[in-house]
Amino acid sequence: MSTAAIGFLYAGATLGAMLSGIPIAFALGFVALAFMVAFMPGASLDTVAQNVYEEMASITLLSIPLFILKGAAIGRSKAGQDLYTAMHAWMHRIPGGLGIANVFACALFAAMAGSSPATCSAIGSAGIPEMRKRGYSPGFAAGIIAAGGTLGILLPPSITMILYAVAAEQSLGRLFLAGIGPGLLLVGLFAAWSMVRFRSEYAAAKEALERGGPASPILADEQYSMAQRFSTLPRVLPFVVLLTGVMVALYGGYATPSETAGLGGLMALALIAAIYGVWRFRDVTPILTATLRESTMLMLIIGMSLLYAYVMSYLHISQSAAAAIVAMQLSPWVLLVTILALVIALGFFLPPVSIILMTAPIILPPLKAAGFDLVWFGVVMTITMEMGLIHPPVGLNIFVIKNIAPDIPLSDIIWGTLPFVILMAVAILILCLVPGIAMWLPDLLLTTTR
Repeated sequence: MSTAAIGFLYAGATLGAMLSGIPIAFALGFVALAFMVAFMPGASLDTVAQNVYEEMASITLLSIPLFILKGAAIGRSKAGQDLYTAMHAWMHRIPGGLGIANVFACALFAAMAGSSPATCSAIGSAGIPEMRKRGYSPGFAAGIIAAGGTLGILLPPSITMILYAVAAEQSLGRLFLAGIGPGLLLVGLFAAWSMVRFRSEYAAAKEALERGGPASPILADEQYSMAQRFSTLPRVLPFVVLLTGVMVALYGGYATPSETAGLGGLMALALIAAIYGVWRFRDVTPILTATLRESTMLMLIIGMSLLYAYVMSYLHISQSAAAAIVAMQLSPWVLLVTILALVIALGFFLPPVSIILMTAPIILPPLKAAGFDLVWFGVVMTITMEMGLIHPPVGLNIFVIKNIAPDIPLSDIIWGTLPFVILMAVAILILCLVPGIAMWLPDLLLTTTR
């Protein structure tokens, strides 16, 4: 059987396994093992455990459970609610300030937790009820939190970027730095849309009031004294200091990513113990259990994805596919658009972890041959995968929001997220036109260190 036929059969088997409802890790592992039996020497089955272990024996991957521990410690305490409260107190005078406060709260929490679902859950559980209580439409409130949560896979420490660094063999520190500029760009775009949408809903509420309708809470004018504003800071500043310390240790070259993750996890546990009294065994157990559950699930997906990629490489599927793409002699930008369209399509069915590990062997060689910086592409690909977190049918963040706000119709949540999907597409276009937004910071620091 030709390599092309095996490749199409491999893709078809994978799609069938995914659509069957089998968990992603088991679907990938089952397909990989089936093709090992059918097309590889029998002795290859004896090396499955060894191959998976060798692929996962990376010091970079060690940082994933540690960053998850840090996120779980913060996400399962009241840190998210306190962060939101502080942001709202300081930004309530800005039109749409409550929505903007939630965007900034999501960004800061994402930078501390490194997880999109954790950000959605922690900020959304407080932010959505508060926005709705103050007159924001349910879809608007849900869209802000769902989109803000996606920043968890772009702003460092991003678990998605850790995996991309491993798959693309790129510097993790350089990738983390490259994500900061685009992350701030998305925060700015989300905040601008929040202002525009708030003005629209405010005008509609005012018009309804002038027609004799009931007064919407969105028209209320809240006031916070300076004393009230400063009273929100003591519980928030320690976590901001933690975030700053982790960044300085990582980017200053004082610690490796794994050491930084370990220090961040321990410091997060120490802070929630000191500030919220979360130190007893019964209090810490849910944090450790959540960390173990999420880490095990993620590492299992990584292991099976790596096995899947190994089989694909052994059978020359990835090499042949990459060669076929190069042979098409597409212009660099057409090639980029085609690959990003593929990533978007995969986002309908797969989480970012699987997309990276499954497609990296195929798409990265042609991109490198076309002259694209793989660090820059990692940022663009991450934003593209962010879109997959808030568009159906998978849309993980959509279902997280539905879980914490079950009374909001799913259709309202989806319509609320669509403007943010468009804004992400705009951000990708801006990064293509001005790649320096992503690359100036890593280039500056590298130049400085030299």
